[in-house]
Amino acid sequence: MFDFNPNARRRAYLLAVSLAALATAAPAFGQSEDRTADKGEAQRPRVSNAKPVAPNATVNLLNLMVKRKLLTQDEADSLIQQADTEAYVSRQAAKDARVKADEAAKVASEAASAANPPGTRHVTYVPEVVKRQIRDELKKEVMAKAQKENWASPGAYPEWAQRIRFYGDVRSRYHGSFFPKGNAQADAINFNAINSGSPYDLSSVTNPYNWPTYNSTQDRNQVRLRARLGMEADLAYGFNAGIRVATGESNSPVSTNQTQGGSGSNFSKYSIWLDRGYLKYEAFERDIVLSAGRFDNPFWSPTDLVWYRELAFDGFAAQGRYSVTPDFSVFGVAGAFPIFNTDFNAGTNLAIEQSKFPSHDRWLFGAQLGFAQRFAPVSEFRFATAIYDFQNVQGQTSETCYVANSSNGCNTDLTRPLFAQKGNTYMSLRNLGSLGTSNNFGAELQYQYFGLVQKYRPLVVSGSLDLGEFHPFHIVLDGEFVWNTAFNRSLAMNGVGLTSLPGNVGGYVYNNRGPTSDGTLGAYDGGDKGWMGRVTVGNREIKHLGDWNVHAGYKYLESDATLDAFADSDFGLGGTNLKGYFMGANLGLSDNVWTSVRWLSANSIAGLPYAVDVLIVDLNAKF
Repeated sequence: MFDFNPNARRRAYLLAVSLAALATAAPAFGQSEDRTADKGEAQRPRVSNAKPVAPNATVNLLNLMVKRKLLTQDEADSLIQQADTEAYVSRQAAKDARVKADEAAKVASEAASAANPPGTRHVTYVPEVVKRQIRDELKKEVMAKAQKENWASPGAYPEWAQRIRFYGDVRSRYHGSFFPKGNAQADAINFNAINSGSPYDLSSVTNPYNWPTYNSTQDRNQVRLRARLGMEADLAYGFNAGIRVATGESNSPVSTNQTQGGSGSNFSKYSIWLDRGYLKYEAFERDIVLSAGRFDNPFWSPTDLVWYRELAFDGFAAQGRYSVTPDFSVFGVAGAFPIFNTDFNAGTNLAIEQSKFPSHDRWLFGAQLGFAQRFAPVSEFRFATAIYDFQNVQGQTSETCYVANSSNGCNTDLTRPLFAQKGNTYMSLRNLGSLGTSNNFGAELQYQYFGLVQKYRPLVVSGSLDLGEFHPFHIVLDGEFVWNTAFNRSLAMNGVGLTSLPGNVGGYVYNNRGPTSDGTLGAYDGGDKGWMGRVTVGNREIKHLGDWNVHAGYKYLESDATLDAFADSDFGLGGTNLKGYFMGANLGLSDNVWTSVRWLSANSIAGLPYAVDVLIVDLNAKF
């Protein structure tokens, strides 16, 4: 360390001057001043008058400078005295510091001895933060072992049971249906009621009653309940399984609602149905998902134009996703789904025709390809195109069939849909033959089933734009377009080769026919396209108290754009051949408890007039 006090600078300066003077004026050390040495004369030793050499190099140097008359004796003595004084002060300060340090160490030792009993061992000091970290790590290790071996919490579920998760939800609903004046009640034929039961007798002689129809004139107020309970189990190596049960008035694929006061009334108990049951395999952080059984809709569908939002799919599906960049990914879905499997013992009971009917299984094959682009931390655009091919859903005209009563069957009866809502175009299936006088040569006992006129291969284009600049509030624009690429208008316009029978309206098509001036049914008026647009503002999900969103949109879905069986069951009271607007709002009442209100106003597109307004008020809770 350098000493920057003035005295030190003065001494350094004097030393530098002295050394320079000695280098130029003094003879070399070890040589005599007597010049006679140069003459080779022998020198005699003599006693020196110089002062004794001091042990300090600085003092010796000052004495030499006095001898050379570079300093006076007084100046040299003054410098030596000053140096001695400073050295003494430094020594005394160091001594004091040592004494104080020894005293502090003694006090600390006495305090430690008093605090620690004999036998205590001293270790290196460990900071409190490090102690806390070590304690937490040890606690985690011990608790993990305790939980695994089940000795920390006797009575707790074993490890395998902890991989099972239960979940569920409950919804109470008010459902109001309001019909304006002018609806044509006779045109709302309930083909599903006929096809799911005994065949319908078209003869006005043996069956003077009107067709079974949907209500289209009387307002209704209903209270409904939906309750669901599910279980998911994590298995090894990426496998997991799940089941879910739910309420419901029937095995309808598009509703788990139970109308309270129905199903026997008088507070009768309600049925429970198997709603989900599946096995899944997930790999590469869920970038690949394989599903088998009965599971949620595997296809991305932002609206319910084609698929009802609660619809379950039976069969097999493969889903894949690949991230091209952190903000751009592509995805794809493919699957095969059985819609109907023919009864193994399907056949006729007619005495003259003891045979089994051929299989007429129905399948849905589907594929979807799309992408998702994130252009802000909370904003995204998603787009996808899908093609769905419904196999063997078109009705087939039977061979000549002789039916004596409602229990007799014909060879194409199983081509009828066993579940439907309303909207698709229907034709009669049975080519009834004459039994002579038993059925008045075919004019009576006309027991009929009805099948779909069209094939269905809808192409669906879906898009969604999520604008989250006002996060947690979002603006979401959803839209879908559907076109039935297998639609053939000539089948409905020109007939499908059915034999014209007494009592058959036109012999082939029974609905979606426009009115005429005299009130009879006119030409076919159905269609093959549909679209829907919706805007939603607010929170994306309703999870907490105060969360909210509102939405509004418009839907247009022609009669044969897609199968009516799987479309939304609320808009227009279900099915296709509907157009109109809808709006709604959701509000969080607590964590996982919310209420919602929706108003849906629908009108028919083709056929005779039909309109209905629906008000839905829900109270929802999930766990």
